[in-house]
Amino acid sequence: MNKFEQLGLNESLLLAIKDLGFENPSEVQEKAIPLLLEKDTDIVALAQTGTGKTAAFGFPLIQKIDAENRDTQALILSPTRELCLQITNEIKLYSKYIKGLNTVAIYGGASITEQANQIRRGAQIIVATPGRMQDMINRSMVNIKNINYCVLDEADEMLNMGFYEDITSILSDTPKEKSTWLFSATMPQEVARIAKEFMRKPLEITVGHKNSGNENVSHEFYLVSARDRYEALKRLADANPDIFSVVFCRTKRDTQAVAEKLIEDGYSAAALHGDLSQAQRDAVMKSFRGRQIQMLVATDVAARGIDVDDVTHVINYQLPDEVETYTHRSGRTGRAGKSGTSLVIITKSELRKISQIERIIKTKFEEKPIPSGIEICQIQLFHLANRIKDVEVDHEIDAYLPAIEEVLKDIPKEELIKKMVSVEFNRFINYYKKSKDITSEGNNRRETGVIPTDGAVRFFINIGSRDNFDWMTLKDFLRDTLDLGRDDVFKVDVKEGFSFFNTDASLAPKVMEVLNAFSLQGRKINVEISKNEGGSNSRRRDHNGRGGDKRSSGNFRGGDRNREERRYGGNERKSSDRKFESKKSGDGDRRGRRNDSGNSNGFFEKAKRSRRSN
Repeated sequence: MNKFEQLGLNESLLLAIKDLGFENPSEVQEKAIPLLLEKDTDIVALAQTGTGKTAAFGFPLIQKIDAENRDTQALILSPTRELCLQITNEIKLYSKYIKGLNTVAIYGGASITEQANQIRRGAQIIVATPGRMQDMINRSMVNIKNINYCVLDEADEMLNMGFYEDITSILSDTPKEKSTWLFSATMPQEVARIAKEFMRKPLEITVGHKNSGNENVSHEFYLVSARDRYEALKRLADANPDIFSVVFCRTKRDTQAVAEKLIEDGYSAAALHGDLSQAQRDAVMKSFRGRQIQMLVATDVAARGIDVDDVTHVINYQLPDEVETYTHRSGRTGRAGKSGTSLVIITKSELRKISQIERIIKTKFEEKPIPSGIEICQIQLFHLANRIKDVEVDHEIDAYLPAIEEVLKDIPKEELIKKMVSVEFNRFINYYKKSKDITSEGNNRRETGVIPTDGAVRFFINIGSRDNFDWMTLKDFLRDTLDLGRDDVFKVDVKEGFSFFNTDASLAPKVMEVLNAFSLQGRKINVEISKNEGGSNSRRRDHNGRGGDKRSSGNFRGGDRNREERRYGGNERKSSDRKFESKKSGDGDRRGRRNDSGNSNGFFEKAKRSRRSN
């Protein structure tokens, strides 16, 4: 007996379930379906991405809909176009044996007029993204004032994407008597606020622990020097020859740069971020689902709604600003009962985030060393041998065998095997023979002066307004270059030939190491801990003419400014007519490329726009 039959589903749904090959309900389905069928109630269901939540609300929703009434009876809100279409397709598959039941997808990037026409023709279930739904309500193209059911799918992701106002406005346009079903992977404050404001004594279903990670996912972190981050990514890919992964970066700029570099280095990769057109996004996702792409490099926003069951690894090239976001990232692997691995590449200054994530996901990370060149070559060699052993022979080559045997007849068997393997394997041997092993961040630290261990640290850096920086663009540059959070760089003060800035003392080793290995147009950046007293524990606003560090203001005379300018002034004066272009030594991360005109201001404007939209 199919276990779905025990949940109270009707014959039409059971036929569809049989066609789909479903045998056993997942835990969230087992808990939610009988409850939702039994009575009209509000529920909050907390379960990880990939645990079958669409069926958990989809089956009971379909069974409760009156297919003979063509009015809109249910609204499902989801965070992205991809997820909206996916839910719509699944609902249609589940309801294939129910005559007259129509489900319509409402999302941006498609004709709003055509979508409105589909609703007018009769749509008992609407699946929508919040932005497009609010737009259609404002234009009176849709009526949800009499719906019976409202489903908020991936509620935490919708709120993380900034849809709080749209969601509350949409819910305000629905009747109070409806049943609201909220499905989410985590329960941040904003989700709790939605539940409190718009739900009536909701029942709670929890699969695993609140905010916990998927039990099918193992978590590993790799401690590296900041300059070795990209090299570490390549080694992790090489150490997993069958990798099929999503690589997460924090910004669109880093996403594009990392993807381009991977492609240049021979990897099957592509970028997915908000600057792509919808057609480009669709093409990338089609290639990824078809496994023409092994490494999809994505921002968190662009990756929302990715639903591909066979992802083997999630790689956190950079950790997210919000620790809770890690739960969604790792949920891209280990889906549909399969195992997966979430890898994190971090520097020593980020170690505290690992502990924070462990507390949220209720799972411990395993620290592992980056594989050495010898280890990777061994892995690749045996992988190649197994591929040769398992390959299916196309017998169309039989006609050519006599000629091939003639060419190879004088080569002994052992030598022939070596040559066959070397055709594919030599590039690994040649590459890793020349490369150094990657050590942890602490082992390569550049010691320049004594680094404090607490409070804030004030730094001197030998770039300033002559290099086309102001306090805001320098702060952006430092945060992006150092992979820091929004508030990790503060009290930025830009002079003509040099500047000052503050970070917490815990970040000082990273600042010294990364920036002292950085060059601007071939000129080496120099960073030192300043004796300027701006490095006190208090965080005042960045110096921009209001509330900054008066000791280092433009009217400052003598002291640090004169000493620093005498020391580095010669180099600075040569930079006045240079265009801004940075090249980070060692990792190929290619930050700070000039815009087409060569004017650095265009770069910074793009950087600011990019940061705001991510």
